[in-house]
Amino acid sequence: MPTLEEIKQMIFQLPIQEQIILMEDLEEKLETLQIMQLAETGFTEWNDEEEDIYDV
Repeated sequence: MPTLEEIKQMIFQLPIQEQIILMEDLEEKLETLQIMQLAETGFTEWNDEEEDIYDV
């Protein structure tokens, strides 16, 4: 598996337009992950062990 530094060097060798596309894709993925992490905090009551009695 390539190191982070090796990946950076490969990216820097790409044409600028491909670097821009890659950056946009990464931003979108990271934004989605952040939104999902924030959304998790809204559902903490679902982790209530007392509610597990309904699983039986």
